[in-house]
Amino acid sequence: MAVFKLKINNRDYQTEADPDTPLLWVLRDHLGLVGTKFGCGMAQCGACTVHVNGEATRSCVLTVSAVSQAKITTIEGLSEKGDHPVQQAWNEVDVPQCGYCQAGQIMTAAAFLKKNAKPTLPEIEAAMSGNLCRCGTYHRIREAVQRAATKKK
Repeated sequence: MAVFKLKINNRDYQTEADPDTPLLWVLRDHLGLVGTKFGCGMAQCGACTVHVNGEATRSCVLTVSAVSQAKITTIEGLSEKGDHPVQQAWNEVDVPQCGYCQAGQIMTAAAFLKKNAKPTLPEIEAAMSGNLCRCGTYHRIREAVQRAATKKK
């Protein structure tokens, strides 16, 4: 066990964990930040996506020891009021069905749009292709990402 100081959602946290504990479990079980979901545990589905230094990253395979100096953002920290342009577009398009994948989808889309403010449909499809949706709302996800790109950030 070791003590880790983490910067998450612009707040300082301290927690004790084994160095090889996945960030996902530190977020959920140690810190109570449960918006980030467990999907596959193998970085294949995207449900656990968070931002690490602004990059969309799979937290299920990233150890807590690897992020002790990083700036981490979870879905809870994307915006204080849930009014990030991607979140607004998600609501306007009515993307979620079961909603399980949505935090990871939103985090991936937000990081992508920060790098590419005016994406083409093929660019959106490529950027979002690593996030799986069990309900198959891919057409609404693409539409929401396109809509978010037109919103003022």
